[in-house]
Amino acid sequence: MKTESSVDFCFIYSTFPNTESAHAAARTLLSEKLAACVNVYPPMTSFYAWKGKQEKETEIAAFIKTRRNLVDQTIAALRPLHPYSIPCFLILPIQGGNSDYLAWVRKQTEQQQSTS
Repeated sequence: MKTESSVDFCFIYSTFPNTESAHAAARTLLSEKLAACVNVYPPMTSFYAWKGKQEKETEIAAFIKTRRNLVDQTIAALRPLHPYSIPCFLILPIQGGNSDYLAWVRKQTEQQQSTS
C-alpha cells in the first residue's frame, strides 16, 4: 500500500446536541462537496462551564474530512445549520494517508469551476 504525506487535508471536529442536527450538517456538506466523509459518533458525555455554571450534557461528535483550502467555506456552511450559539469548529491536521484514499477525498471535494 502506497502512502503519501500531505498538508492538503484536515479534519474539522464539531459537536452537536443531537444526532438529527449532526446528520443534517453531514448531508449538507456532502451535497455541497465540502466534505468527502463525515463520521458521526455515538452519544458522549461532555462536561463544561457555561455562564458560570458547570454543565453535563450528551453530545454527538462529528469528524469532517475535507481539504484544508475548504475549511473557511465549510465552517461558513455549517454555522447557520448549527444549533449552538457558540459552536465548536476545531481544525485538526492530517499529515498523510494511503494514496488511494486521499485521491478519493480529492475527487469527492472537487469544486465546480465557475464559467464567467
